[in-house]
Amino acid sequence: MLDQRIKFRHLTCFLEVARQRSVVRAADTLSITQPAVSKTIRELEEHLEARLFDRSKRGVTLTDFGKVFLRYAGASVTALRQGVDSISQVRTQGGLTITLGVLPTVAASVMPAALRRFKMMAPDTTVRVITGPNTMILGQLRVGELDLVVGRLAEPDQMSGLSFLHLYSEHISLVVRPGHPLLADKTPDITKIRDYTVLIPTRQAIIRGVVDRLLITNGIGAIPDRIETVSTSFGRAFTRETDAVWIISNGAVATDIAEGALVELPIDTSDTFGPVGLTTRIDAPSSPPVDMLINAVREEAALHHSVRTRPQT
Repeated sequence: MLDQRIKFRHLTCFLEVARQRSVVRAADTLSITQPAVSKTIRELEEHLEARLFDRSKRGVTLTDFGKVFLRYAGASVTALRQGVDSISQVRTQGGLTITLGVLPTVAASVMPAALRRFKMMAPDTTVRVITGPNTMILGQLRVGELDLVVGRLAEPDQMSGLSFLHLYSEHISLVVRPGHPLLADKTPDITKIRDYTVLIPTRQAIIRGVVDRLLITNGIGAIPDRIETVSTSFGRAFTRETDAVWIISNGAVATDIAEGALVELPIDTSDTFGPVGLTTRIDAPSSPPVDMLINAVREEAALHHSVRTRPQT
């Protein structure tokens, strides 16, 4: 039986602490005091008669009970928000709002055309596009702040309670400016990138492991002159203005390559192919606008990648 003592504030406080893994950061985000957060969590644990968090000097982590409760708390808050949005839609005669998480490397390729396609079918629906590292946007999806995420498939331990729909696979590209010295060789030696500034994803980026394996496989250890970034706008500008080598998902630079603004080094990266798709919560209630957006992304991905060629070998 549902405990009537559990309030909305208990759920939002629990979700924020679970997302931030810190009572202090959760308090800052919720604009309440740290003791208030601790009290609210303690009340919730008393109502449930279960400990939801393990506390240590490093922060807080979910217990097994907490992990189970997280799935249903996130779904409950999402359902309530959708209900409020539906009432607001009726009152204002406007559209619903869909919050979409997109990896920066995907945002530049498929998503612009997919959203144009969707807006033709649902012009009154507002789409909020949130970009960031994969771990961040998956965390927001898990606690109900996002409706779906478009990006690379996460590691298995990050997919608990989530469902992945494969759209296409893409490889890692090494790109440089037109006229770069490495382009003088039709079959450049990948180890020569160590002579230049190399842009690589941060350790929080989902493709970082793929990039590290590519470098190690080709006998490249630590890169002496490197910049770690997940900013595609910075990577694009810096690479076009310098002799830097940018290692990034092909989708992020496909348009730049097609327009001649950047050039992909003819280096075999066929082993770096990885699945890109739609991630949703298993327990999340669906809605017609979200289903329409999913279909628009699927159709545009199929069209976009039917004409793409594999990397040179």
